Amino acid sequence: MTVPAAALTAVPSVRPRPDAPDAFPVHLITTPVQLADLARRLEGAPALAVDLEADSMFHFREKVCLLQITTGRENFVLDPLAVTDLDPLKRFFGDPSVQKVFHGADYDVRSLHRDFGIEIHTLFDTELACRFLGEQQSGLNAVLQARFGVALEKKYQKRDWSQRPLPPEMLAYAAGDVSLLLPLAAALTAELKAAGRLSWVEEECALLTQVRAPEDNGQPLFLRFKGAGRLERGTLAVLEALLQLRQALAAQKDRPPFKVLSNAALLKLAQVRPRSLEALKAAGALSPKQAKMLAKAVLAAVAEASALPENRLPRYPRTRAAGVGPEVTSRADALKGWREKRGSALGLSPGLLCNNGLITALAVRNPRSPAELDSLPDLKNWQKQVFGDEILQVLRRKP
Repeated sequence: MTVPAAALTAVPSVRPRPDAPDAFPVHLITTPVQLADLARRLEGAPALAVDLEADSMFHFREKVCLLQITTGRENFVLDPLAVTDLDPLKRFFGDPSVQKVFHGADYDVRSLHRDFGIEIHTLFDTELACRFLGEQQSGLNAVLQARFGVALEKKYQKRDWSQRPLPPEMLAYAAGDVSLLLPLAAALTAELKAAGRLSWVEEECALLTQVRAPEDNGQPLFLRFKGAGRLERGTLAVLEALLQLRQALAAQKDRPPFKVLSNAALLKLAQVRPRSLEALKAAGALSPKQAKMLAKAVLAAVAEASALPENRLPRYPRTRAAGVGPEVTSRADALKGWREKRGSALGLSPGLLCNNGLITALAVRNPRSPAELDSLPDLKNWQKQVFGDEILQVLRRKP
């Protein structure tokens, strides 16, 4: 059964350009029947622009709250809190003949796979494309302002997208983020072709489709805490206890962990290790309200971790770099010098050309031939093809 257009819920239209005579119609999808009709409307589209809104700022477990899709003629705003089974859309995301355009796709790719099992093929990331064209500002608002003279409304950017009902203004705002992605992608593709860099971005985008949300594998929470590797073992034990406490409180309150206790507060408490209410207040890590609510739990966590025997204290895992010596440092410095000059000549960020991890791998492995260069798993095809000979020349000049 084909659902008539009237069955789709209309929301305020989006005008893609200030001089556009007509605004794109925007349809809100809130039922399985409407989703089935959306799937039919997407048939034959050569490209789709996609964006999403989530609630990571407001809840313990973040989730996708809106999914915006445009064909260039119609905008659709899908409510996955109302329609939880998005299987009808999986074939479009997985179809290699349909280009999916995102801006800053990393988070979106992870979230769509985590929440709906959606895998993406033939992705084009306009933010990544901008960086490979040497754009100094690659945020969507800056890019659209520079290229189309369009300023996006950002006042809803940090709103709670899990609230229902969503006001029409927020729905229109969400649709606006994708309304110009297809013409932007077309313009960037032409510029990348002219610069000889389209294959670079295509390879990077193909790799980007494989990113996934981190899984809870039972590892210590301090492994994802910046600066934990510099702490001694006793302090690390207290930090882990406080992180576990924050995690439990955040789950109980359904709030993001950083809104329960900040990282700065946890680090200071781990370093001071207060054993009394007076010491806790004197540390100044908690507000008076937090101290009143959490003092007992915090002091208990600190006391328990501080009492651990030496053989039970955690140890931050270290990986010993093989073959690191003066000659490796010399090769790395030479490669960094080459990277700076080459990046400057191309108008690209040096780290985009060759990141520090790859510099270290090259300096340690010290490949001397194209075959040895091919054996480095972190070196991408576009880097080998365009810069492989130059990299080998730099390394050959070193003993």
